[in-house]
Amino acid sequence: MPKSKRDKKVSLTKTAKKGLQVKQNLIEELRKCVDTYKYLFVLSIDNIRNNKLKDVRNAWKHSRIFFGKNKVMTVALGKGPCDEYKDNLHKMSKCLRGEVGLLFTNRPKEEVNEWFGQFKETDYARAGNKATYSVILDAGPLEQFPHSMEPQLRQLGLPTALKKGVITLLSDYEVCKDGAVLTPEQARVLKMFGFEMAEFKVTIKSLWISETGEFQQFVDEKDEKSSEEEMDDDDEEEENKVA
Repeated sequence: MPKSKRDKKVSLTKTAKKGLQVKQNLIEELRKCVDTYKYLFVLSIDNIRNNKLKDVRNAWKHSRIFFGKNKVMTVALGKGPCDEYKDNLHKMSKCLRGEVGLLFTNRPKEEVNEWFGQFKETDYARAGNKATYSVILDAGPLEQFPHSMEPQLRQLGLPTALKKGVITLLSDYEVCKDGAVLTPEQARVLKMFGFEMAEFKVTIKSLWISETGEFQQFVDEKDEKSSEEEMDDDDEEEENKVA
């Protein structure tokens, strides 16, 4: 029997992609902030967490913070002296590498440096992070876990068994070594046992002063690792259209 042309599958989970208009709106908004605020900072984020970023935004409601695609923000500021929005802004674009954001504010540099220098919080490491120290679990009962979790712990690689209804670690178990890249299983075990190895912190990479066009760099780009994020072909085409 021939297939009916009317019989078409419709995906109910299909969502609209962020198109060119969204990127153009971001560019316009960034340029408005360049005209409005006295200072522009490039912020580098280590171990980015959404809940921590929310705390930063709440503390800096009097300013504007943007975390967008680096390539789009580069277009807004300018890639070079020929297309930069204002003098020396293309130097800020060169600092947009990795997990970074833009802070527009009227607060002086000293206040910004002091606040972000003190804002550091520990959190659980994720897969792909490096262990900051070695962790070895001692053999013995794990009374902090209910007996129903024994299969889950065993699935994560721990040598466990139930003894009189109590989960017991049959031998010492090395979860991770200092400096080693964590696997998803290791990161999960560390979280279950309460070992926090990630530190959320914000580093100020550079500053641009609106009144004078002065550019100041605080972090040497040569000492930083290049970003692993690359734009796919579709994004490149859209970027060329925006430019």
